[in-house]
Amino acid sequence: MSELDISWQIEVLEKLDTHIRELGSLFKTQDPFPHAVIDNIFPEQLIDSLLKEFPVAIDPMWERSTDANIQVKLRSNWKSELEIQPVTRSVVHFFNSGSFMTRMSELTSVPRLISDPYFTGGGLNCILPGGVLDVHADGNWHDSMGVHRRLNTILYLNRNWDEKWGGHFELWDRDLTHAVKKISPISNRLLVFETHDFTYHGHPTPLQCPANESRKSLIFYYYTSAPRPSGQVLENDPHRALWRRKSLKSL
Repeated sequence: MSELDISWQIEVLEKLDTHIRELGSLFKTQDPFPHAVIDNIFPEQLIDSLLKEFPVAIDPMWERSTDANIQVKLRSNWKSELEIQPVTRSVVHFFNSGSFMTRMSELTSVPRLISDPYFTGGGLNCILPGGVLDVHADGNWHDSMGVHRRLNTILYLNRNWDEKWGGHFELWDRDLTHAVKKISPISNRLLVFETHDFTYHGHPTPLQCPANESRKSLIFYYYTSAPRPSGQVLENDPHRALWRRKSLKSL
């Protein structure tokens, strides 16, 4: 699929419109916090192209998080858009476009979303065998832009994913007693969820895929200049991720 081929974007937006009409106000009522799972809205040829461009584990573009207590994963460390492969770059532009963000506002009722041109924490993610992402609430602030983080979107890219490998996205209750829902990271699955100080999520069980496999995704964060609702705030000051391993160990 060519970087200049934009027909897929029109197709995706039309499918999103259909899903938004069907979902209605269900996004806000989901347990344990607002989220939506939308499958197969991207052309399979586009997913194939993204996988062909997906960097190998030893590629120097990866930023490695290796704190065994909370996260072991690879994350893209793009310094410039010129470092992004052509098809991946076109998908990045789509997720950061006004057309896509307008749909996200309609789906989530979070108005006036702002995308992140710096790709802070977002972009490509890769978790290798044994990798984990402990239960946490996300950072709440973008230092460079001075805006509040409000939404996450994740596009999973895992062909032929075996449920026995784990790697499910877990949504935890506010009291951190259990995972209310577990979402499999299967290919062409789009996950959208609200993020604030109580939206605890992660996959705390080490990944059990074979050595030649990994958990691949493309992640985007969205912000607003308006303050977030008061019921979403645990810590008023800007903060990074709130890791909850200590809380889980005490249960």
